[in-house]
Amino acid sequence: MSTPQPANEPAPSTHLPRHILSLSGGKDSTALALYMKGKVPEMEYVFCDTDKELPETYEYLRKLTVHLGKPIVYLKAEGYNFDDLLDRRNGYLPSPQARWCTELLKIKPFEKYVGDDQVISYIGIRADEPHRKGYISTKPNIKARFPFIEDGIRHADVIKILKQTKLGLPQYYEWRSRSGCYFCFYQQRREWVGLLENHPDLFELAKQYEKYDPITKQHYTWVDGESLEDLARPERIKEIKEEFERKQKERASFKPNTPLHTVFAAEATTGCAMCAF
Repeated sequence: MSTPQPANEPAPSTHLPRHILSLSGGKDSTALALYMKGKVPEMEYVFCDTDKELPETYEYLRKLTVHLGKPIVYLKAEGYNFDDLLDRRNGYLPSPQARWCTELLKIKPFEKYVGDDQVISYIGIRADEPHRKGYISTKPNIKARFPFIEDGIRHADVIKILKQTKLGLPQYYEWRSRSGCYFCFYQQRREWVGLLENHPDLFELAKQYEKYDPITKQHYTWVDGESLEDLARPERIKEIKEEFERKQKERASFKPNTPLHTVFAAEATTGCAMCAF
């Protein structure tokens, strides 16, 4: 099934300020959209689409559209895509130190869609995660609002919202901790193994992005210090899984059969603004 076509031009404004909720395809922004349903009738829902998302993300957003009873606007960069940007950088992959993918494929399309209108941007950061930062624009016409923090909504409340609506969690949470591109550099090694096992075709595509420059002797890899080719070796997969299980057992607070996304989230680094969760 094809994804909706992008609509990057600002929507005609009959209500000012405009109310916009950006979806990542993850549990928190989805729960926020459901939580705000009916509270702000003129709410606009947008998803910044990199064209490198997981199939489960698109499927989850399609289900969410039904629950919201309103369309989700898919925003895309105009005039370039991820591969174009990568070529301009001579194959230098994005990383936590150089997150150009977020800036150019998500933030810029969003700000173009907003234009110069006065906007309230709704962000799904929970009351129990003060360490986390979402996208907060430096543009003076965009003001951030945090309904979950305002109302004391925590992780358990988010799960309850998703269960009550029968939408549930995205399927990728069975092996991944966050939303985002299939090759997101914030993935832990166990999550890369999950990608290999659930989407071997996408793992192969991610592997093809990795490069070795014989002149500079530099390796361009998604995982620091390890190529995906090495990570995919059976003996290495076994090591990664054993190490993950060992850490899981060390966490006395985790009960048996704890979902992988809960374990991953406890160790995850802060993800990209507008991408994760």
